[in-house]
Amino acid sequence: DGDAGRYRGLGCRRAVANVNGPIAEFLYHRCVSGQRELDRLLIELDGTPEKSHLGANAILAVSLAFARAEAASLGVELYEHLASLTGQAPRTLPRMTINLFSGGKHAGGQLAIQDILIVPAAAASIDEGLATAYAVYQAAAELIYRKYKMRPLRADEGGLAPAFPSTEAALADAVAAIDAAGFKPGRDVALAIDIAASHFYNDGLYHLDGDRLDANLVIERILRWVKAFPIVSVEDGLAEEDWANWPNLCRAISPYALVLGDDLLCTNPRRIERAVANQAANALLLKVNQIGTLSEAADALRLARAAGWSVTISARSGETEDNWLADLAVDFSGDQIKIGSITQSERVAKYNRLLEIEGQRRWPVTRWPNR
Repeated sequence: DGDAGRYRGLGCRRAVANVNGPIAEFLYHRCVSGQRELDRLLIELDGTPEKSHLGANAILAVSLAFARAEAASLGVELYEHLASLTGQAPRTLPRMTINLFSGGKHAGGQLAIQDILIVPAAAASIDEGLATAYAVYQAAAELIYRKYKMRPLRADEGGLAPAFPSTEAALADAVAAIDAAGFKPGRDVALAIDIAASHFYNDGLYHLDGDRLDANLVIERILRWVKAFPIVSVEDGLAEEDWANWPNLCRAISPYALVLGDDLLCTNPRRIERAVANQAANALLLKVNQIGTLSEAADALRLARAAGWSVTISARSGETEDNWLADLAVDFSGDQIKIGSITQSERVAKYNRLLEIEGQRRWPVTRWPNR
């Protein structure tokens, strides 16, 4: 809400008021034929390109509520109903990428990059993948206590957050935790990194691990990490407006890892089209509230798939215990899902929903990574 005296400005009463006020008044007694028409009406009611009048969170809440209501009225699961937006019935479950270590804005900036995640690469099911993640997480908690005398205090998405001396030290500790848990790094468990480079980009330079680097040097450093560690996905390796250098990043590391755009793309069709044309990335991190409606998210998904991209369906730092994201990741046939760690209820709720869907359908987990 921007009211500094309440939740430090992060309250949501204005969004709630917009749902219960102008949106409800507009939709009440109105006949709507389906999700796309509902979303179109909400966009028209807001009337701004960036949904600044009513707010994307308010609009998305109604878009999701409508989808749940339609699924309930038809007597089907939410993931089955959402398939109407993509035109394809789901047949697989997404491969999990699970927060292990956190830095950047997620953890007070003690580490420049935002997240180091584990990928249960050999796990044949969600159930097996979560058991693998638990073993690695506990091994990591023991490791950081021995090395840094830090108990397993957690960052905002549940990752462990000791004061690593450098990014490479954190990556080495992640590999050591995988090994200590009894798994083969790169074969059984791989790594993904969210660099979130916009957060340490200033005046044309990247302030990384005590160094001031231009884009070419950052790309060289990321490439060194990818070759030295079992990294299969690199998210936001450069700043979101550093368009000139993203194609260079993509050319350098795409033989080894996904080049995943989050801040770069914002689940925005215009930015995705530009990235496709410029060959600036080869994977989309899809966050529905970046674009505001389910229909627009489906359009973003379609653009990424048409370009042959991989797609990761992602939660946000400010999450609730609502588990709709798991259904969306299944319906959208997400290659990966990024929820957070395995230690907090707003994250575990989504993992539990994936387990529930797995129990219902027995679908396989997507085959990734191929390394």
